[in-house]
Amino acid sequence: MNFLLDAGVPISVGRTLQEHNHSVIFYPEVLPEKATDLHVCETALRNDAILVAIDGDMRRIANRFGNNPRFDKLSLLHFGCNEALAAKRLTQAMALIEAEWAFKLEKASRRLWFEVTGQYFKTVR
Repeated sequence: MNFLLDAGVPISVGRTLQEHNHSVIFYPEVLPEKATDLHVCETALRNDAILVAIDGDMRRIANRFGNNPRFDKLSLLHFGCNEALAAKRLTQAMALIEAEWAFKLEKASRRLWFEVTGQYFKTVR
């Protein structure tokens, strides 16, 4: 899998993804500081990457634009926990995230939508 980390996502999350043999694009590698959320979403799509976000704004944008043909293929890994827990919770969720990705690949119209919180993991199909 290929991931794009939004601003604010801890570097440790990217390192954890790399430890699980996934590609990671770090925000400053492809985006200017304070890029708009829509620009971040477009960059994820252009790079065929799953957007990794920790703020609620990206979750709302991905949800709002999910039925828009421009963003209907945007995949999202959203963290609803504090930054200190994010990498640990990602490690705990990784097998489930990978299974959801395999499910998503079975049909071109699907997108990955996975939420990680301090209390639960949630996938939206």
